[in-house]
Amino acid sequence: MARGIDYGGMMHRAMQRLIADVLETVAREGLPGEHHFFITFDTRDSEVEMADWLRDRYPEEMTIVIQHWFDDLAITDEGFRITLNFGNSPEPLYIPFDALRTFVDPSVEFGLRFENHDEREDEEEPEEEEGAPPEPDDDGPAGGAEVVSLDKWRK
Repeated sequence: MARGIDYGGMMHRAMQRLIADVLETVAREGLPGEHHFFITFDTRDSEVEMADWLRDRYPEEMTIVIQHWFDDLAITDEGFRITLNFGNSPEPLYIPFDALRTFVDPSVEFGLRFENHDEREDEEEPEEEEGAPPEPDDDGPAGGAEVVSLDKWRK
């Protein structure tokens, strides 16, 4: 007997596909107008590929900016590759879509937040990093993606 429809999982996959489609367009055509992206991902994911010095500096999560300079953007069904400049040092990254935590395009006030089912069940009270902007109080759909307020990224 069927257990029911997994709307959360379906939304999660749909939002990952949306990001893949956006990145595929950017890989082909470049970033149009003022569009740029802040992408936060879990560096602990076993499929993430990054330089050891970056992993040492960002042992849990990292936010990258895709805006002025990026190279070798390539998208697969499971994730994307990109080369970014870190202090005049080009570094290749591979980020699986399952490692994504947030995707934000502040130029059009669009944002998604991905949450892991297991992490949500294990956490009683989320810990905030010193200097980190506060998260919105609304938890949104369990285990899915949600639109988040961009106020925390505004100056």
